[in-house]
Amino acid sequence: MTSLAAVIHPTAVVGPNVELGPGSVVGEYVILGKAPRGKTAAEAPLIVGPGAVIRPFTTIYGGTRIGARLQTGQGASIREDNVIGDDVSVGTHAALEFGNRVGNNVRIHTGCFLELVTIEDDVFLGPHVVFTDDPHPQCPAYLDCVRGATVRRRARIGANSTILPGVEIGEDALVGAGSVVRHAVPPRHVVAGNPAIELKEDIRDLACFAGIFPHAYSWLTDLPERDAMKKEAAAPKGSGGAAAERKEPT
Repeated sequence: MTSLAAVIHPTAVVGPNVELGPGSVVGEYVILGKAPRGKTAAEAPLIVGPGAVIRPFTTIYGGTRIGARLQTGQGASIREDNVIGDDVSVGTHAALEFGNRVGNNVRIHTGCFLELVTIEDDVFLGPHVVFTDDPHPQCPAYLDCVRGATVRRRARIGANSTILPGVEIGEDALVGAGSVVRHAVPPRHVVAGNPAIELKEDIRDLACFAGIFPHAYSWLTDLPERDAMKKEAAAPKGSGGAAAERKEPT
């Protein structure tokens, strides 16, 4: 089906609860607006912004909101209760289960698995990155302790890495391929391995193997000065700043 708003393949199923932005292209056997279990379509609207390219066999459930220019690979699955920003790519056979919050300009490659994950802007997830959220599988108190991970702005996670429940990956941090990340990764640090260990304190310590740049991330123009970072790290806790101002509730 073709309209002024979108091009929809005749084999696609688009529910009455779907708001599809203009200029979108919906491929073969796509399902949009599938009602989550226990809800009707009317109770779970799906909003997809303009300019989306939704490739064959993708399923997007109702109860999700997606910004402009989404791109999916074939067979991607996006469940209910996801909020996704603009210019996001969800790769072939990637699975976004419920409860994810994804920022703008995020690349989620083939085969990734996310549930209850917070992803800030400009993040890169390599193929088959898996986020876990269940500290003790099959525990009857699962819902009381389930915790998703947080990935801060412009962090990069290499292929086949596993991020354990509740872990935070700091801004501009780099996780090497095949890592199992058990603990928080500070901003701009480089970790790799199983379990992941620190390799570099700063991504600027990584060489550009092709010799194009002075270091691997010299093209990032807004990184903080190293001296400022050292002073911040050396400052005694409780000496001031927002963290020192926080008080426990009484």
